[in-house]
Amino acid sequence: MSDVLKSTDTHVHTHEHQNDIGANTIFGFWSYLMTDLVLFACLFATFSVLRNATAGGPTAYELFDLKFVLIETFILLFSSITYGFSMIGLHGRKKKVVLCWLVVTFLLGTAFTSMEIYEFHHLIKEGAGPSRSAFLSSFFALVGTHGLHVASGLLWLLALIYQINKKGLTATNSIRLNCMSLFWHFLDVIWIAVFTIVYLMGVM
Repeated sequence: MSDVLKSTDTHVHTHEHQNDIGANTIFGFWSYLMTDLVLFACLFATFSVLRNATAGGPTAYELFDLKFVLIETFILLFSSITYGFSMIGLHGRKKKVVLCWLVVTFLLGTAFTSMEIYEFHHLIKEGAGPSRSAFLSSFFALVGTHGLHVASGLLWLLALIYQINKKGLTATNSIRLNCMSLFWHFLDVIWIAVFTIVYLMGVM
């Protein structure tokens, strides 16, 4: 009887310890996102100041294809939904469901990044590179920073897919999935601001 009580007590303490680690990790990741928010706030402020500093070069109205960017936006927003499906799979402890939706999210994120690279390549080819004007410098800095975040998120997704496939839905992997969820949804929110301030207001 004593051994059973000791075993139960150890299990409870272990579970509480894992919960503490998870809570601390999530809190720490929220702190990181707040610093990232400050970074993007500075980039948005810079762009807002320099948006009309075209130095006689092309303006946002002349450069941006709103339909193209709208497709980009829907792809990224839909990837947020598919990631949400993977989190539903996590709560149901369904490994295959989690992996399936993570792969779909990765493919959508890759499509978004590819479209962004294509846009940058097209602009530079047309002579509208970051050195053309202060407006374009701030544009490439803001949108490029977001793109780098998405690219790092894709690498993180690949690591998660590998870890979950190898070790399953462990406590550590569950924490990682929750952190990745915060990061991916954060990028969606930032992109909505980019779409509104940079593209939509730029062509109006």
